[in-house]
Amino acid sequence: MAAPSLPPQYLAILILILFGIGFGAVTLYVGRFFRMSRPYHEKLVAYESGNEPTAPPRMRFSIKFYLIAILFVVFDVEAIYLYPWAVTYDRLGLFALVEMFIFIFLLLIGYIYAWKKETFQWEK
Repeated sequence: MAAPSLPPQYLAILILILFGIGFGAVTLYVGRFFRMSRPYHEKLVAYESGNEPTAPPRMRFSIKFYLIAILFVVFDVEAIYLYPWAVTYDRLGLFALVEMFIFIFLLLIGYIYAWKKETFQWEK
């Protein structure tokens, strides 16, 4: 029994992938010879807007930063879903309107929950 062969369309994709990997590797390797490399202490210090570092780079952050980031992502995703819905609303009909009200209601419950847990307050 003969081994199954790949369709000819896959050969073009394989060549493209190999070219991309090869181009990236060659660019990094050749760039190593042309770029300037003069490391010294000031150059290797972590940059914080021109200020001297005040704490070690692996310091702990308050959980508030992560909670605010998660809330931002949640409400950003809401905006991503609302825009296409608003653009195509006239074709979607009443069913989509009800679905959007349910979606906004669930987000409102999440917002009220975060408010009750005092997530939006930096200082207590």
